[in-house]
Amino acid sequence: MIEDLLPAEVVSADVLGDDPDARLLPEEEPEVAKAVEKRVREYTIARSCARRALGKLGLPEVAILRGAKRQPLWPEGIVGSITHTRGYYAAAVARADEMLTVGIDAETHEVLPDGVLGIVTLPEEREMLAGLPAGTHWDRILFSAKESVYKAWFPLTHKWLGFDDARLTFHLDENKFSVELLVEPPLVRGTPLTGFDGRYLIRDGYVVTAIAVR
Repeated sequence: MIEDLLPAEVVSADVLGDDPDARLLPEEEPEVAKAVEKRVREYTIARSCARRALGKLGLPEVAILRGAKRQPLWPEGIVGSITHTRGYYAAAVARADEMLTVGIDAETHEVLPDGVLGIVTLPEEREMLAGLPAGTHWDRILFSAKESVYKAWFPLTHKWLGFDDARLTFHLDENKFSVELLVEPPLVRGTPLTGFDGRYLIRDGYVVTAIAVR
């Protein structure tokens, strides 16, 4: 699914269901040594997706460890993002000389749990959601999109970004969204970073969102 949202410079790999061939490299095993079996399996499949995606760029198999903020640590010269939700796993990567940043997220297409909407949205976003067509869980798509925003933001700034630090607008005719950052714009390669544009897809009971900045 995720490849349908990404430009040609970004390669991806995903799994729907289980992946009996997924495995961890020895260096990765300590990262989940104390985790429950379900979490280990999710981590294993997601990391295997990441390695397959890197292989499409011609890179050798490498361990993908976590940074201090739990972000994936990619090989030198690579940008990327990993996501997983119940039964779906994906990774997307690109060469840093072609893409500035990538952020992806996947969620089950269902209403957000009680109490979450008020935490992850601004008042004007809730007003927007109330006016969108019925039959689609726009609250979940918005949540997923903001997760993609953070994954695209953090590698550029190494700073926290809260749900209320970004204001999202849907563009339904194109299955796209735009995000205005409500924080002091950081300079990225000499240019103020004021927002992101992304795309979303609903398929097979899932929502996937992606941001890819050239």
